[in-house]
Amino acid sequence: MVKTEKQYHIQCVEGDVGRYVLLPGDPGRCKSIADLFDDPHYVGMNREYCIYTGTLLGEKVSVCSTGIGGPSAAIAMEELTQIGADTFIRVGTCGGIDIDVQSGDIVVATGAIRFEHTSLEYAPIEFPSVADFDITTALHDASLALGYPTHMGIVQCKDSFYGQHSPERMPVSYELLQKWEAWKRLGVKASEMESAALFVVACALKVRCGSCFHVVWNQERQAAGLDQKMSEDTTAAVKVGVEGVKRLIQMDRARAAKH
Repeated sequence: MVKTEKQYHIQCVEGDVGRYVLLPGDPGRCKSIADLFDDPHYVGMNREYCIYTGTLLGEKVSVCSTGIGGPSAAIAMEELTQIGADTFIRVGTCGGIDIDVQSGDIVVATGAIRFEHTSLEYAPIEFPSVADFDITTALHDASLALGYPTHMGIVQCKDSFYGQHSPERMPVSYELLQKWEAWKRLGVKASEMESAALFVVACALKVRCGSCFHVVWNQERQAAGLDQKMSEDTTAAVKVGVEGVKRLIQMDRARAAKH
Protein backbone atom coordinates (compact mmCIF):
# COMPACT_ATOMS: atom_id res chain seq x y z
CA MET A 1 0.00 0.00 0.00
CA VAL A 2 1.33 3.43 -0.95
CA LYS A 3 1.58 5.74 2.04
CA THR A 4 -0.15 8.64 0.27
CA GLU A 5 -3.33 6.62 -0.28
CA LYS A 6 -6.29 7.40 1.97
CA GLN A 7 -6.46 4.66 4.57
CA TYR A 8 -9.62 2.57 4.30
CA HIS A 9 -10.85 2.63 7.90
CA ILE A 10 -9.42 5.79 9.44
CA GLN A 11 -9.91 7.78 6.22
CA CYS A 12 -6.64 9.72 6.61
CA VAL A 13 -3.62 10.39 4.41
CA GLU A 14 0.03 11.10 5.12
CA GLY A 15 0.35 14.48 6.83
CA ASP A 16 -2.91 14.12 8.78
CA VAL A 17 -1.25 12.63 11.86
CA GLY A 18 1.97 13.01 13.79
CA ARG A 19 4.68 10.53 14.60
CA TYR A 20 3.37 10.18 18.16
CA VAL A 21 -0.21 8.92 18.63
CA LEU A 22 -2.30 8.41 21.76
CA LEU A 23 -4.81 5.55 21.45
CA PRO A 24 -7.90 5.73 23.67
CA GLY A 25 -10.75 3.31 23.07
CA ASP A 26 -13.68 5.68 23.37
CA PRO A 27 -14.15 8.24 20.54
CA GLY A 28 -15.79 10.49 23.12
CA ARG A 29 -12.48 10.94 24.93
CA CYS A 30 -10.54 12.22 21.93
CA LYS A 31 -11.47 15.89 22.15
CA SER A 32 -10.59 16.13 25.85
CA ILE A 33 -7.21 14.54 25.10
CA ALA A 34 -6.63 16.86 22.14
CA ASP A 35 -7.43 19.83 24.38
CA LEU A 36 -4.14 19.09 26.16
CA PHE A 37 -2.26 19.56 22.86
CA ASP A 38 -1.08 22.90 21.50
CA ASP A 39 -3.15 24.09 18.51
CA PRO A 40 -5.31 20.97 18.22
CA HIS A 41 -7.61 20.49 15.26
CA TYR A 42 -10.19 17.89 14.32
CA VAL A 43 -9.04 15.63 11.48
CA GLY A 44 -12.09 13.46 11.05
CA MET A 45 -14.08 10.42 12.16
CA ASN A 46 -15.05 7.17 10.49
CA ARG A 47 -16.56 4.19 12.29
CA GLU A 48 -14.89 4.06 15.75
CA TYR A 49 -11.88 6.08 14.63
CA CYS A 50 -11.97 9.72 15.79
CA ILE A 51 -8.77 11.67 15.11
CA TYR A 52 -7.37 15.00 16.26
CA THR A 53 -3.88 16.38 15.62
CA GLY A 54 -1.91 19.12 17.37
CA THR A 55 1.57 19.64 18.78
CA LEU A 56 3.50 19.04 22.00
CA LEU A 57 6.86 20.74 22.52
CA GLY A 58 6.63 21.78 18.87
CA GLU A 59 6.29 18.17 17.67
CA LYS A 60 3.26 16.98 15.72
CA VAL A 61 1.14 14.57 17.76
CA SER A 62 -2.26 12.94 17.33
CA VAL A 63 -4.99 11.06 19.15
CA CYS A 64 -6.98 8.28 17.49
CA SER A 65 -9.70 6.23 19.16
CA THR A 66 -9.71 2.50 18.49
CA GLY A 67 -13.03 1.19 19.78
CA ILE A 68 -13.07 -1.90 21.98
CA GLY A 69 -10.74 -4.86 21.56
CA GLY A 70 -7.78 -6.06 19.57
CA PRO A 71 -9.17 -6.24 16.00
CA SER A 72 -10.09 -2.56 15.69
CA ALA A 73 -6.99 -1.46 17.64
CA ALA A 74 -4.76 -3.43 15.25
CA ILE A 75 -6.46 -1.82 12.24
CA ALA A 76 -5.80 1.64 13.67
CA MET A 77 -2.12 0.88 14.27
CA GLU A 78 -1.70 -0.65 10.80
CA GLU A 79 -3.22 2.33 9.01
CA LEU A 80 -1.62 5.01 11.21
CA THR A 81 1.77 3.40 10.57
CA GLN A 82 1.12 3.54 6.83
CA ILE A 83 0.83 7.34 7.04
CA GLY A 84 3.86 8.02 9.20
CA ALA A 85 3.12 7.26 12.86
CA ASP A 86 5.70 5.15 14.68
CA THR A 87 5.15 5.70 18.41
CA PHE A 88 1.89 4.67 20.10
CA ILE A 89 0.58 4.98 23.63
CA ARG A 90 -2.60 3.15 24.56
CA VAL A 91 -4.47 5.25 27.14
CA GLY A 92 -7.45 3.42 28.53
CA THR A 93 -9.26 1.80 31.42
CA CYS A 94 -8.76 -1.51 33.17
CA GLY A 95 -10.07 -3.62 36.00
CA GLY A 96 -7.67 -4.47 38.80
CA ILE A 97 -6.65 -8.06 39.51
CA ASP A 98 -3.83 -7.71 42.04
CA ILE A 99 -5.34 -6.93 45.43
CA ASP A 100 -3.13 -3.84 45.85
CA VAL A 101 -4.43 -2.20 42.68
CA GLN A 102 -7.22 0.18 43.67
CA SER A 103 -9.84 2.20 41.80
CA GLY A 104 -8.34 5.45 40.56
CA ASP A 105 -4.76 4.11 40.46
CA ILE A 106 -2.57 4.07 37.34
CA VAL A 107 -1.28 0.83 35.82
CA VAL A 108 1.62 0.92 33.37
CA ALA A 109 1.91 -2.32 31.39
CA THR A 110 5.29 -3.99 30.94
CA GLY A 111 3.72 -6.80 28.96
CA ALA A 112 0.39 -8.48 28.29
CA ILE A 113 -1.11 -11.97 28.48
CA ARG A 114 -2.30 -12.96 25.02
CA PHE A 115 -5.72 -14.27 26.05
CA GLU A 116 -7.15 -12.92 22.79
CA HIS A 117 -6.93 -13.89 19.12
CA THR A 118 -5.80 -10.85 17.12
CA SER A 119 -2.14 -11.27 18.05
CA LEU A 120 -2.23 -14.92 16.91
CA GLU A 121 -2.66 -13.71 13.33
CA TYR A 122 0.65 -11.83 13.64
CA ALA A 123 2.87 -14.09 15.76
CA PRO A 124 2.80 -17.61 17.24
CA ILE A 125 1.72 -17.86 20.87
CA GLU A 126 5.30 -18.48 22.00
CA PHE A 127 6.19 -14.89 21.03
CA PRO A 128 5.82 -12.55 24.04
CA SER A 129 3.66 -9.44 24.05
CA VAL A 130 5.99 -6.83 25.52
CA ALA A 131 5.73 -3.05 25.76
CA ASP A 132 8.47 -0.81 24.38
CA PHE A 133 10.99 -0.14 27.17
CA ASP A 134 11.42 3.58 26.48
CA ILE A 135 7.66 4.20 26.42
CA THR A 136 7.12 2.15 29.57
CA THR A 137 9.85 4.08 31.38
CA ALA A 138 8.45 7.42 30.20
CA LEU A 139 4.93 6.52 31.36
CA HIS A 140 6.08 5.18 34.72
CA ASP A 141 8.23 8.26 35.40
CA ALA A 142 5.44 10.58 34.23
CA SER A 143 2.90 8.95 36.55
CA LEU A 144 5.19 9.21 39.55
CA ALA A 145 6.10 12.81 38.72
CA LEU A 146 2.40 13.68 38.59
CA GLY A 147 1.91 12.10 42.00
CA TYR A 148 -0.43 9.25 41.10
CA PRO A 149 -0.48 5.83 42.81
CA THR A 150 1.31 3.78 40.15
CA HIS A 151 1.66 0.06 39.47
CA MET A 152 3.89 -1.42 36.77
CA GLY A 153 3.62 -5.01 35.56
CA ILE A 154 1.82 -7.57 33.43
CA VAL A 155 -1.79 -7.04 32.33
CA GLN A 156 -4.22 -9.63 31.00
CA CYS A 157 -5.98 -9.09 27.68
CA LYS A 158 -9.21 -10.79 26.75
CA ASP A 159 -11.71 -10.61 23.89
CA SER A 160 -14.86 -10.93 26.01
CA PHE A 161 -15.79 -8.32 28.61
CA TYR A 162 -18.55 -10.54 29.97
CA GLY A 163 -16.31 -13.57 29.91
CA GLN A 164 -14.41 -11.82 32.68
CA HIS A 165 -17.35 -10.41 34.59
CA SER A 166 -19.80 -13.33 34.24
CA PRO A 167 -17.54 -16.35 33.71
CA GLU A 168 -19.85 -18.73 35.58
CA ARG A 169 -22.56 -18.53 32.90
CA MET A 170 -20.23 -19.22 30.00
CA PRO A 171 -20.06 -22.73 28.48
CA VAL A 172 -16.27 -22.54 28.92
CA SER A 173 -16.49 -21.41 32.56
CA TYR A 174 -14.08 -24.19 33.56
CA GLU A 175 -11.34 -22.55 31.51
CA LEU A 176 -12.14 -18.91 32.35
CA LEU A 177 -12.20 -19.51 36.10
CA GLN A 178 -9.04 -21.59 36.14
CA LYS A 179 -7.13 -19.08 34.01
CA TRP A 180 -8.30 -16.19 36.21
CA GLU A 181 -6.95 -17.99 39.25
CA ALA A 182 -3.63 -18.37 37.43
CA TRP A 183 -3.49 -14.64 36.65
CA LYS A 184 -4.03 -13.88 40.34
CA ARG A 185 -1.30 -16.27 41.48
CA LEU A 186 1.12 -14.79 38.93
CA GLY A 187 0.63 -11.26 40.26
CA VAL A 188 -1.03 -9.87 37.14
CA LYS A 189 -1.95 -6.24 37.79
CA ALA A 190 -5.11 -5.72 35.77
CA SER A 191 -7.35 -6.85 32.91
CA GLU A 192 -8.07 -4.94 29.70
CA MET A 193 -8.68 -5.65 26.02
CA GLU A 194 -6.14 -4.11 23.63
CA SER A 195 -2.50 -4.16 24.73
CA ALA A 196 -1.61 -7.74 23.82
CA ALA A 197 -2.62 -7.15 20.21
CA LEU A 198 -1.02 -3.71 20.04
CA PHE A 199 2.32 -4.84 21.47
CA VAL A 200 2.58 -7.77 19.05
CA VAL A 201 1.41 -5.78 16.03
CA ALA A 202 3.93 -3.08 16.92
CA CYS A 203 6.71 -5.67 16.82
CA ALA A 204 5.51 -6.91 13.44
CA LEU A 205 5.42 -3.36 12.07
CA LYS A 206 8.73 -2.33 13.70
CA VAL A 207 7.12 0.53 15.64
CA ARG A 208 6.92 1.38 19.35
CA CYS A 209 3.97 0.88 21.69
CA GLY A 210 3.25 1.17 25.41
CA SER A 211 0.15 1.40 27.60
CA CYS A 212 -1.13 3.12 30.70
CA PHE A 213 -4.51 2.63 32.33
CA HIS A 214 -6.95 4.14 34.77
CA VAL A 215 -8.28 1.51 37.18
CA VAL A 216 -12.09 1.58 37.21
CA TRP A 217 -12.72 -1.25 39.67
CA ASN A 218 -11.08 -4.30 41.22
CA GLN A 219 -13.39 -7.30 41.50
CA GLU A 220 -10.87 -9.12 43.70
CA ARG A 221 -10.94 -6.32 46.25
CA GLN A 222 -14.71 -6.46 46.13
CA ALA A 223 -14.66 -10.24 46.69
CA ALA A 224 -12.32 -9.74 49.65
CA GLY A 225 -14.66 -7.17 51.20
CA LEU A 226 -12.13 -4.34 50.87
CA ASP A 227 -13.22 -0.72 50.57
CA GLN A 228 -13.20 0.81 47.12
CA LYS A 229 -15.15 3.32 45.06
CA MET A 230 -15.78 2.93 41.34
CA SER A 231 -13.76 5.52 39.46
CA GLU A 232 -14.57 6.34 35.84
CA ASP A 233 -12.69 9.64 35.53
CA THR A 234 -9.81 8.89 33.14
CA THR A 235 -8.19 12.34 33.49
CA ALA A 236 -5.17 11.04 35.38
CA ALA A 237 -4.33 8.35 32.81
CA VAL A 238 -4.70 10.89 30.00
CA LYS A 239 -2.32 13.29 31.74
CA VAL A 240 0.17 10.45 32.21
CA GLY A 241 -0.06 9.61 28.51
CA VAL A 242 0.45 13.22 27.41
CA GLU A 243 3.33 13.73 29.83
CA GLY A 244 4.79 10.44 28.61
CA VAL A 245 4.72 11.71 25.02
CA LYS A 246 6.57 14.86 26.08
CA ARG A 247 9.26 12.79 27.75
CA LEU A 248 9.60 10.61 24.65
CA ILE A 249 9.94 13.66 22.42
CA GLN A 250 12.75 14.96 24.61
CA MET A 251 14.40 11.53 24.69
CA ASP A 252 14.20 11.15 20.92
CA ARG A 253 15.60 14.62 20.33
CA ALA A 254 18.51 13.96 22.69
CA ARG A 255 19.35 10.74 20.84
CA ALA A 256 19.09 12.42 17.44
CA ALA A 257 21.45 15.17 18.59
CA LYS A 258 24.14 12.56 19.31
CA HIS A 259 24.10 11.30 15.72
